[in-house]
Amino acid sequence: MDKNIKKSAGLKKRHFRVRNKVHGTATKPRLYVCRSLRHISAQLIDDDAGKTLATVTSNTKDFSKNGGNIEGAKEIGAAIAKAAQDKSVTEVVFDRGGRQYHGRIKALADAARESGLKF
Repeated sequence: MDKNIKKSAGLKKRHFRVRNKVHGTATKPRLYVCRSLRHISAQLIDDDAGKTLATVTSNTKDFSKNGGNIEGAKEIGAAIAKAAQDKSVTEVVFDRGGRQYHGRIKALADAARESGLKF
């Protein structure tokens, strides 16, 4: 089996395992973090209604220079916290998407906590 197929299959298994435990509501939505090699994005999702409340991505003009590094993840974390406060959300449930909690994922989470989100 190809190495990349094994990696993606393991990531998918870990993501489903996390998703079985993590569920967002209207008062406490799920903060989902998606990371690629060049960009990082964060979404606030209400799983009960099946709606995305807010989304911030490094793929826009505002964040296009720092998408693939820790500084960019910190900017996205602060921006998603501001978007959550605009929607009057203070608490979220963190969904790391099957990725390890280190590097850019951890930097985004720490920046969101520093900007006022609780999780």
